[in-house]
Amino acid sequence: MFSKKMVLIVGVIILITVNVILLSFSSKSQSTFGLGRVGLSLVSPFQELVTRSIRIARDIWEHYFFLVSVAHENQNLKKSLNQFVGKSNQWHEIDLANSRLRDLLNFQKAPTNKVVAAEVIGKDPSGWFKTIIIDKGKSDGLQKGLPVVLPTGIVGQVIEAAAHYSKVMLVIDRNSAVDALVQRSRARGIIKGESADQCRFEFVLRKHDVQIDDTVIASGLDGVYPKGLRIGRVADISQRNSDIFYEITVAPFVDYEKLEEVLVILPPQKQDIASQQ
Repeated sequence: MFSKKMVLIVGVIILITVNVILLSFSSKSQSTFGLGRVGLSLVSPFQELVTRSIRIARDIWEHYFFLVSVAHENQNLKKSLNQFVGKSNQWHEIDLANSRLRDLLNFQKAPTNKVVAAEVIGKDPSGWFKTIIIDKGKSDGLQKGLPVVLPTGIVGQVIEAAAHYSKVMLVIDRNSAVDALVQRSRARGIIKGESADQCRFEFVLRKHDVQIDDTVIASGLDGVYPKGLRIGRVADISQRNSDIFYEITVAPFVDYEKLEEVLVILPPQKQDIASQQ
């Protein structure tokens, strides 16, 4: 079977051939007995048909090449756009990382103890424990019991250290406990982990002044977290008639679902302690 393209080409060739024959006949008969007018009448429709056919074929051919060119150009533009979007996302991620690192660097200037910046490389997939894995360990000076923080607040403490990695228990873990104060009134209690977005502030006496949105900070009395580090804000307060303690819910300042980089506060060196005495 012939393709449509082949049929079109053969048809155009036939029309051109018939047109040439008729034109030849018309030119020879033009001067004899007025046959030129008859030949013109016979040839003109074929000429018109051939001319229109050639124009249509040319337009289709040019349009085909134009579409092919546009398709190639469109593919190139899509490729360039995808590359640009990819680079734009990379630049955006770099900008966000730089912003977080600037916050960490600004925080490092404040504490008297030395700190080590670490990247979060893993999280406990179970729902029982709230822990993360960081890419710093004993070779970087880390050891069990060191506090892990962010400029926004306390993250947790190191509970296990290997040569190059460490496990950190987050403040929101149910096994975590932080001796804390209400910054405004100095009311004291213990921050216990409860869930991903809140903690309990236990053993706060009802005789003390505690209000919604009060800032809760580390008291420094537990020997883990330096005094004054922020923990969260008071989100809810309730009290039972038979209980001498408040029931307080604290919303942490740290978003534990979005941890990427943290700071580990190292213990003071012997020479640092000697210089302070």
